[in-house]
Amino acid sequence: MTAKRNVFLVCAGLVVIVFMVYWPTIGHQFVNYDDFDYVVKNSHVKGGITLEGIRWAFTSTHASNWHPVTWLSHMLDVQLFGLNAGGHHLMNILFHAANTVSLFLLLRMMTGALWRSAIVASLFAAHPLHVESVAWVAERKDLLSTFFFLLTVRVYSSYVKSPGRKRYFPVLFLFAVGLMAKPMLVTLPFVLLLLDFWPLNRLDEKEVRREKAAVFKRLLIEKIPFLFLSACSSVMTIIAQQSAIWNLAEIPFADRLGNAAISYVKYIGMTLWPAGLAVFYPYPDAVSLPAVLSALLILIIISAGAIVAAGKFPYVPVGWFWFLGTLFPVIGIVQVGSQAMADRYTYIPLTGIFIILVWGGNEIIQRFRLNARVTELAAAAVIAILMVLSHIQVLHWKDSITLFQHAVMVTSRNHVAHNNLGIAFAQAGKINEASAHFREAVRISPGYADARHNLALHCQGEGNIDEAIVHYRELLRIRPGPDARNNLAVALMAKGELDEAAGHLLKAIREEPGNARAHNNYGVLLLRKGDPGAAISHFETALRLDPAYLNARGNLELAIRSIKDTQKRGFESPFFLQVR
Repeated sequence: MTAKRNVFLVCAGLVVIVFMVYWPTIGHQFVNYDDFDYVVKNSHVKGGITLEGIRWAFTSTHASNWHPVTWLSHMLDVQLFGLNAGGHHLMNILFHAANTVSLFLLLRMMTGALWRSAIVASLFAAHPLHVESVAWVAERKDLLSTFFFLLTVRVYSSYVKSPGRKRYFPVLFLFAVGLMAKPMLVTLPFVLLLLDFWPLNRLDEKEVRREKAAVFKRLLIEKIPFLFLSACSSVMTIIAQQSAIWNLAEIPFADRLGNAAISYVKYIGMTLWPAGLAVFYPYPDAVSLPAVLSALLILIIISAGAIVAAGKFPYVPVGWFWFLGTLFPVIGIVQVGSQAMADRYTYIPLTGIFIILVWGGNEIIQRFRLNARVTELAAAAVIAILMVLSHIQVLHWKDSITLFQHAVMVTSRNHVAHNNLGIAFAQAGKINEASAHFREAVRISPGYADARHNLALHCQGEGNIDEAIVHYRELLRIRPGPDARNNLAVALMAKGELDEAAGHLLKAIREEPGNARAHNNYGVLLLRKGDPGAAISHFETALRLDPAYLNARGNLELAIRSIKDTQKRGFESPFFLQVR
């Protein structure tokens, strides 16, 4: 009874830690970094749970990802809370609490160590590197995939104790669901092999080498279906992320390897000293060779030490290679996005480091017979400090302005933070501040298409047409597309350059026949050229594509009136152009 009571008290304490740290997010807003793409402006998600929404979730690669379970989770949130950000944040808190408790119960079940498992789970609950995964609505995929990761390992542990098909297939099923929440779980078969070594001890030390080889071969064969699912998920991810994957001309392979080595070491440093955390870390302009060599040396020394320690301290190689392996898919060898690293990538990997620290700390306590009360107080102090640091980090996620102002403050040359801060200021009506940050983003990274587009839109909105045209032309060189052509055409029409504008609009329509804005704007251009009949056709097409398009409806009515009106008197009325 005492054991059950202790387990219950630990679980309750872990939940309290999570809610103490993350409760402020209930009052936070959505941020303009994926939240709008995932929820606020996603018409499929905003519809809640529907048959059409479910079909879309399983067939879409929207936002360069195939993660249907994550989409369904967001849809359920909308079904329950609408677009009240607090409800979405609450679900993230609940998932983090569930993951924390699940990690504790899993470690206790596999190792039998109550308090060590509790401390690892406490570190998982309270560490500042995990704030991004919990305080950011769009990172539900982290929380959800980890939920199924831990559930898969738990069921796998039960299967190991009593092998059989009835226990094996549920493990595969849970793994498949986890992959459909976030493909980062592709390394789970590797984690299962590590757990086979410790703490599940499926390779008995008493066995002779030949018997060990046979057992290891059997364990590898057992993982083949898992590896097959990982391979399928990897293929789906590559297909979904084709447009987001950087090619070797943009970031050479040597730079990727160097940044990966440095990032591994930085993650370790940030685990031990979590300061200067930001929502975005810009990729370095150049990777320092001495820094790369130093990082590689550190990683090699630690890896060699972990292998040597395997006999007496098996948790060391398990924890270390858990960290290295689960972080590998997002370490930047295949570069997706322009970040050098990200806090959210540590949500699963840090568990390996926590296991080493806690089990290793226990070894030190036992060997040197340290005072139990002192060590307990020290552990509590560390967790309390992490809770305070995480709470402070949580407050930075209050809204977009607060979030990106902090990122600008703690990083340098952060073009993404400046761009998103400009968007936030523009939405708040602070035009001068928005302009300054858009210009700074373009100055830092002249080839950053999003910032260039936002600056062009800003100039256009402020009536600075000449500068807007310059930025749109540069944008078409950097990232050609119908939106840029459409907006450039509107700017050219304001200058009376109708022929060039017509060329851009026709090309935008060819590139994207379903672009209602381009059809509407081309209709306006035709009206200005005195061809209302052809203009009506394009307004009707725009309305067919988007029945709620009020500008196109107003233009259609004006075009019909212009035909009916006497041409002798002429007809002049303002028409409705639209940029993005």
